[in-house]
Amino acid sequence: MTTYIDEIRVILASARQNAFNAVNTAMVDAYFLIGERIIEQEQHGEDRAVYGEGILKELSKALTAEFGKGFSYPNLRNFRQFYLTYRDNKICYTLCSKLTWSHNRLIMRVENENARTYYLNEAAEQGWSVRTLERNINTFYYHRLLSSNNKSEDLKNTKALEKQHPQDFIKDPYVFEFLNIPQPITATESDIEAALIENLQHFLLELGKGFSFVGRQFRISTETDHFYIDLVFYNYLLKCFVLIDLKTGKLTHQHVGQMDMYRRMFDDLKKPEGDNPTIGIILCTEKSETVVKYSIINDNPRLFATKYMPYLPTEGELIAEIEREKIKFNLLST
Repeated sequence: MTTYIDEIRVILASARQNAFNAVNTAMVDAYFLIGERIIEQEQHGEDRAVYGEGILKELSKALTAEFGKGFSYPNLRNFRQFYLTYRDNKICYTLCSKLTWSHNRLIMRVENENARTYYLNEAAEQGWSVRTLERNINTFYYHRLLSSNNKSEDLKNTKALEKQHPQDFIKDPYVFEFLNIPQPITATESDIEAALIENLQHFLLELGKGFSFVGRQFRISTETDHFYIDLVFYNYLLKCFVLIDLKTGKLTHQHVGQMDMYRRMFDDLKKPEGDNPTIGIILCTEKSETVVKYSIINDNPRLFATKYMPYLPTEGELIAEIEREKIKFNLLST
């Protein structure tokens, strides 16, 4: 028997779905039109490659200052590619508005036009989540389907995959950027890592000279991916960003490679002209052999580490702080 509570649930679910559709359509249309306008502007330059890069950098700076996040250089390149991909195919573009921008970013990179059309149709009709879509593209599902002897069974299995729901769309970072509203922070660290990061933030502000806090779980994006850095500071004495990544275990070469990538991305996407290279610090919490590594520049990291050291907490101070916080956390947990 249907109750009034069930009816209200239906009303709310319908309203959320309508909001989903309205915001998504507006966002996809806006990004398509931005891409079109960028292409038009590029036609004015003789050296289109150089001129086009200058346009995107200038536009990114202007839009970010006025409209907030979401208009980085990589994102503007995505808008440009989005327009180029669908400007001559209005049928496929209509399907794009039924999917989130995260879906479209993945599909427009599929080179085979038939495969791209297939993913557009299936993702829209079957309600594939972004994760499901990405898995299908990466495993060449369309091509496997063509060569399969049991296509009906494959289609049946695909329809059973996880589906997209309005609440998933609401979590999409692009929605928050498009609407220019703060994005909620979701905890991705373990309890001990979260506790350590919280205290390290205050520790560095108190002990380090010239530190200004920028953000926690700071997101930096490329054209295809999002990455989250535990802590980001700016040091006005060093004139550079300082990135902190905390690992609950021993230092590995993967950690070093990850931090070096973060540092390079910051230099490329965030560093103001004239500033010094970004500093990356990896903190590992296992035992007393806590390792602190500074990744500054490839050719001569020691020179910069020595130069910067007077303004940064020493390795010993960072190790001692981590050990103190680990003991405190363990005592509170028992």
